[in-house]
Amino acid sequence: MHQRFLDPQVLAGIANLELTAKTVMEGFIAGHHRSPDFGFSQEFAEYRQYVPGDDLRYVDWNVYARADRLYLKRYRGETNTRLTVLLDRSASMGYQGSGVRKIDYARFLAASLAYLAHQQRDAVGLISFDDEVRDYVEPTSRQGQWLKVLYSLDRSEPGSRTDFARPFHHFQQFLQRRGIVLVVSDFYAPAEEVIHTVAPLRQRGNDVILMHVLDPEELAPRFAGSRVLIDMETGAELEVSPDYATGPYRQRIQAHLEDLKSRAQGAGISYTLSLTNQPLDEALRRYLLVWEGRP
Repeated sequence: MHQRFLDPQVLAGIANLELTAKTVMEGFIAGHHRSPDFGFSQEFAEYRQYVPGDDLRYVDWNVYARADRLYLKRYRGETNTRLTVLLDRSASMGYQGSGVRKIDYARFLAASLAYLAHQQRDAVGLISFDDEVRDYVEPTSRQGQWLKVLYSLDRSEPGSRTDFARPFHHFQQFLQRRGIVLVVSDFYAPAEEVIHTVAPLRQRGNDVILMHVLDPEELAPRFAGSRVLIDMETGAELEVSPDYATGPYRQRIQAHLEDLKSRAQGAGISYTLSLTNQPLDEALRRYLLVWEGRP
């Protein structure tokens, strides 16, 4: 049942982004709820198991990431985690094939993780960009911050071309404390350029996560006859045959994915690929693993 609440097609039918985020996190938690019949060890003496309805702010995500079980810490102190989401809202993020629009999937992820940060009283902020920085919500843990982030996400519709350099330069200007930097994009740029732009954030002590969002048809396009494809950002046209789509194109997109993942790992940056027809579990789990690994 919980998978239904993580299904992007179901989430697309929820008009309210606030409700969407809560639905995602509750579905995610429900899917990782475990029976109490497992036997406590001395290590977990100060914890009790999560039950539906418990306040998410008291979940110990460190323990969850290690044990894949949910516990509430009875006396949880304040955390110092600072999450900044960099959301790509370029024209290509408006593509929709067999999944939901990429921008909508990206917003589901961003809103859900902002909700998690809010529940844990952590600071959260947002930069949305295409070829310019279109919106900036400075990270803070003040009351009402999550709603500010949601408002910004709500108006983040696909715009112009992608320029990674601008938002990262902007972000570094305002970077006062280390934290987690979450980049949600379709990464239609050379892998070397992406990592070269992002790597300085990692070098300054931030944990950086690249969440690569693609439609399944972008990985494996299928069509019977030749088609003229139009670049959503440049307007350039290209006639493509079925043979090219099933052969050289697939090889090129796979090579791009492998190059991006390899360069990210080499720079100490986390990378995960999410397809817009898949539940949001894996992307959320990857975030929690990075969160757990922080000092």
